[in-house]
Amino acid sequence: MIDNKIIYQVDAFTREPFKGNPAAVMIVGENESSEWMQKIANEMNLSETAFVIPKKDGFSIRYFTPTKEVPLCGHATLASAHIIYQLGIVSKSEAITFESNAGKLTVRNSNDNIVMDFPKYNLGEIKVNKAFQDCVGFEPIAMYESDYDWVIAIAQDEKEIREAKPKFESLSQHNLGLLMITSASNMTSTDFVVRCFAPSAGINEDPVTGSAYCALTPLWSERLNKSELKSIQVSERTGQLNVRLIDNRVAIEGSAVTVFTAKIH
Repeated sequence: MIDNKIIYQVDAFTREPFKGNPAAVMIVGENESSEWMQKIANEMNLSETAFVIPKKDGFSIRYFTPTKEVPLCGHATLASAHIIYQLGIVSKSEAITFESNAGKLTVRNSNDNIVMDFPKYNLGEIKVNKAFQDCVGFEPIAMYESDYDWVIAIAQDEKEIREAKPKFESLSQHNLGLLMITSASNMTSTDFVVRCFAPSAGINEDPVTGSAYCALTPLWSERLNKSELKSIQVSERTGQLNVRLIDNRVAIEGSAVTVFTAKIH
């Protein structure tokens, strides 16, 4: 029997504790309110807390930052699938189906990695924001807007991504409150690097942002003319992902580790 008062903290997109991106996961019943979920997410104070609700033919999943509900989160989906497999709720030989506010998500186990089937985001090139260099610290060579209000800025070089020091309050003031900065990688084993900032969602810098690759994968697939890509999110905690563009879907592969378990009183 599932204990719906247990909360799990999982580091996603890593095999090492204290790396990757931490997410909280709870498996709950249908009667828990949105207000209660938001309070738990605020208490955990992680970039994302996922609430998984078992259904007849799969699971519903909802994602909360400390301040708001969001439609999709990659690392919290990975963390949730990791817990479902770890607890034996679903066998590792079977796929997991989540119904989210961004649509149906299918997740499967592959050689102890977790592969998520996510939607491909739409992209449209936009003019470079005049305030960008002052807010972030470099002048992008191109900018795009994507689904769910993300803005993507491409840098000339990986060094600009690593050394960027964004002014978080200024980002939100200049319509850059959900921002990915990315460049081709200088490393031969990696295709591109990225950092993600989301001060408008209560997260200054997200360590590893799975859903960002719904936009980054088609972007770099076109720029590099390849459908399978390797990425490193060069945040302080870092995270590594393998991604693949398949028609209008994006396959995002990574691993996870459970750090601790707690009980809600």
